[in-house]
Amino acid sequence: MYHLDFKSDRPIDLIGVGRLCIDLNADQFNRPMEETKSFTKYVGGSPANITIGAGRLGLKPGFIGKVSDDQMGRFIVNYLENEQIDTANIAVDQTGAVTGLAFTEIKSPEDCSILMYRDNVADLKLSTDDVSEDYIKSAKALHISGTALSASPSREAVFLSLEYARKHDVVVIFDLDYRPYSWNNDKETATYYNLAAEKCDVIIGTRDEFNMMEQFEKEQKNDEETASKWFSHKAEIVVIKHGSKGSYAYTKDGSTYTSGTFKTKVLKTFGAGDSYASAFIYGLFNQWDLSKAMEYGSASAAIVISKHSCSEAMPTSDEIDQFMATATIQS
Repeated sequence: MYHLDFKSDRPIDLIGVGRLCIDLNADQFNRPMEETKSFTKYVGGSPANITIGAGRLGLKPGFIGKVSDDQMGRFIVNYLENEQIDTANIAVDQTGAVTGLAFTEIKSPEDCSILMYRDNVADLKLSTDDVSEDYIKSAKALHISGTALSASPSREAVFLSLEYARKHDVVVIFDLDYRPYSWNNDKETATYYNLAAEKCDVIIGTRDEFNMMEQFEKEQKNDEETASKWFSHKAEIVVIKHGSKGSYAYTKDGSTYTSGTFKTKVLKTFGAGDSYASAFIYGLFNQWDLSKAMEYGSASAAIVISKHSCSEAMPTSDEIDQFMATATIQS
């Protein structure tokens, strides 16, 4: 069994920190981007998607981030407000930075890619001045992801957020969200990922992401060895995902939990990790057995990868329950 102390007297359930951007998803499928003529605009960014997903499921979320001072920045804030997400701690950049863009290519359900425009983006301008200690201590949990660690001053803002969270007993959830194009080199990436993970209660990532973090080790670890490493720090739960083969969760008391994936009609692959995380986090807030929380995450992921968007497709609890009532899980 795991132990996460979500302080019941705090008004905000979950605060997301980091990337707020725009997804431009291809309207034409089964063709390369060179032949794509139109795209549909959605709010994007892994922490934004997870926060939106958590809100759809009934949690009370907020966000710490920075947006551009233009139409795109206002589009993001307006969307989050319409989703009942507290935006009081989303700052507006005044340096002329722009909103990051992610163009998606859907060649087939198995062949999807993302073309990123990340030069001079507002979300990486988030600074320590934009991080409020009072705001963080008003939350039960803080969610961070790896992209915000890739450059200063955003990197320092995340570490300050972690310090405030630890000071005020806020549960910290780290979804690794490793994006190679955001980083200068692998060693820099692993250094900052490891420093952040040491301060986190829940760590969620793919096997490949954990391998990246363990590049300084003499030998590659198996899942149990990876989890054990983080239990020697702060972690209570480590979740390691293996794509279509399912996921494995480990707790500090030595327990292991597994979950398969649900059969679904796949349109695209992106969005699966974010939807999994949001539903899994919802399960943690409800103190579910980890197998149930993981299965809920897998069902949420199956729903999102069958739809065109990521943020807009994040399901409600009723939608997940209805899906699970008829869907087949493949172990």
